Amino acid sequence: MESGGRRGLASAGGPVSATPMLRQDSGTGAEARVRGPGAVRARRFLLCLYLVGFLDLFGVSMVIPLLSLHVKSLGASPTVAGIVGSSYGILQLFSSTLVGCWSDVVGRRSSLLVCILFSALGYLILGASTNVFLFALARVPVGIFKHTLSISRALLSDLVAEKERPLVIGQFNAASSVGFILGPMVGGYLTELDGGFYLTAFICFSVFILNAGLVWLFPWCEAKLSSAEKGLPAREDSAPWGRTDSHGQATATPRRSTASARPARPPWLEVASTLRDMKSLVFSEMWDIFAVRLLMAVAVMLYYSNFVLALEERFGVRPRAAGYLISYSGALGALAGPALGPLLRLYRHDGRAILLHSSALTCLLLVLHAAARSVAVAVLCSSLLAVSTAVGRTCITDLQLAAGGARASGAVIGVGQSVTAVGRIIAPLLSGLAQEVSPCGPPSLGAALALVAIFLMSLNRARYGGDGGGGGGGSDKLKRA
Repeated sequence: MESGGRRGLASAGGPVSATPMLRQDSGTGAEARVRGPGAVRARRFLLCLYLVGFLDLFGVSMVIPLLSLHVKSLGASPTVAGIVGSSYGILQLFSSTLVGCWSDVVGRRSSLLVCILFSALGYLILGASTNVFLFALARVPVGIFKHTLSISRALLSDLVAEKERPLVIGQFNAASSVGFILGPMVGGYLTELDGGFYLTAFICFSVFILNAGLVWLFPWCEAKLSSAEKGLPAREDSAPWGRTDSHGQATATPRRSTASARPARPPWLEVASTLRDMKSLVFSEMWDIFAVRLLMAVAVMLYYSNFVLALEERFGVRPRAAGYLISYSGALGALAGPALGPLLRLYRHDGRAILLHSSALTCLLLVLHAAARSVAVAVLCSSLLAVSTAVGRTCITDLQLAAGGARASGAVIGVGQSVTAVGRIIAPLLSGLAQEVSPCGPPSLGAALALVAIFLMSLNRARYGGDGGGGGGGSDKLKRA
């Protein structure tokens, strides 16, 4: 139990850090892949998930850049606009873990559909918002249920072997990033038309309805096949509306069969039980992973918080040119997803080492950006930061899943999203204080936080020896939930 209680950044890193359920998949590369006649069908299912991620961020990014302008046009004061804007992060803080646990209990299909449909409702209300009250009301269902990407990542974790997981999640992030690049272009064009914001919000609503239709028509039997070939039980996400398949249950490991033989409990009791186990896991075994996630998230948010303003004040770059630079950086971040494959092979699938080095690169680039004396240096730093942060996001998600266990992947990702939501709340405050000192203050403060994260990772590496042999105690605790 002691080895299981000492999981974290060090024990989640190496290729032998899989939970007992996934170790059988991490032998050779050929064995880790989905094999047999189901390979093509499983690949088709993954491509469907990539399309869901693309459409999700495509629709959202059409609207997000226009929110501040629209709420101001409704007559809201800067203070009211700030309160309404922060409501989304506050709702995400409390809903991410709950929705993640809920998706573990009721299944990925039903949770995806509910989250997409309620998010669509929020954007429909936003398209009809002619006053500040309706605008604030529209942010409520979106803040509570906008977890499509998190549940999709949890589903990917259910379907692929541990060695393949960082590459697949990186490809999913790349597909989503392409949507985030194209969305602002379409939204910027539409907003120049009469009633452009309302038209953009309605198109976003339509995109989410289309996404719900895709999820409904997904070949979920292929997800069941992929899970069976991995040696996993046919869990709720493989069966319609959370119903499990008796044949799939027979393919489970003996420990799984014993756990699933217990009498079924109401979903809310399952969620509460998982939350209790997640609390003990976070504060005992995964605290370092979530601490690093928070520090790096706030560091990057500080960099972007005054990016356009700092470029204008320091180098005279116009906002339009800064917008092009942001799109260019987003494209580079999308390209970082496919590049994860060679990177993982270079590091022998040691995700902890990749995270440590990408965080060190991020820290260095933030320092260089804060000290830049020319636009060329700032552009170079921005380009490399897009790549390092994209790689870091993928690695930290993979480490969470490795330490938390596949059966609770939704809950683990949900807790990670809640940690990021905390960063969204405190980053604007820290950015404002840092800007009082200098336009270079936010990236400088971000570099300091990244340095703390690097120190924390290095400390745990020395403490645990970096051997990845942490056992499976943390995930076993969640499996019994």
